[in-house]
Amino acid sequence: MLRVIAADKLKNIRVVLCETAHPGNIGAAARALKTMGLGQLVLVAPVRYPDPQADWLAVGAADVLARARVCATLDEALSGSAFTVACTARPREVAVPMVAAREAAERIVEVARSQSVALVFGNEKYGLTAADVSKCQLLATIPADPKFSSLNVAAAVQVLAYELRLAAFGATVRDRSGKPPERATYEEIEHFYEHLEKSLLEAGFLNPRNPKKLMARLRRLFGRAHLEQEEVNILRGVIKTLATPKRKRSR
Repeated sequence: MLRVIAADKLKNIRVVLCETAHPGNIGAAARALKTMGLGQLVLVAPVRYPDPQADWLAVGAADVLARARVCATLDEALSGSAFTVACTARPREVAVPMVAAREAAERIVEVARSQSVALVFGNEKYGLTAADVSKCQLLATIPADPKFSSLNVAAAVQVLAYELRLAAFGATVRDRSGKPPERATYEEIEHFYEHLEKSLLEAGFLNPRNPKKLMARLRRLFGRAHLEQEEVNILRGVIKTLATPKRKRSR
């Protein structure tokens, strides 16, 4: 019974590789996923793919590689996801909370029991950009030796895949009576931020010439709340109402 529950949780997890330079890392990542029971691989603008080296390094995970989806942008790769997690070795100035890989895996598995989750990895040389990270709700880091914390991207995928499997199999069974609330999807969250930013600009609260880190901090604020679909709808309704006073609406 536990194996069925774990497998169901892992089915909703996609691993996204951004602008991977070496095709061998794509194949090795596919193999890493299969060894831990994961099957969704998404590639964002890979430098060389398809490529024989990807096939060689997949070694037994050709099916995962064959199902891999290639996207032009990270937005496309994250479409439909309810929880997005970026894997990085470096602390960031962007307003996104960071946790160790094990805690991140536990959060991912919890959401993935009912909704889609994306785990994002960057390019081999420069990792993820600040813009990429801002699209995610959580940062996951592997607590490696601080003197040399840079892992090969396929190795990092293997570590996170292991933690995900451990979280799925080792999670404490809780009372799951009733349907869990539906988290807002990536698109719903982004549309909310666009709506909020537009309203703040129109109200004069956000200065386009000197925005500082206001929107980044607001993203962090709402990201901690893990917004549900109904909550996003309520917030957008509040913004619309505040932007259109009652007297003006009644005319």
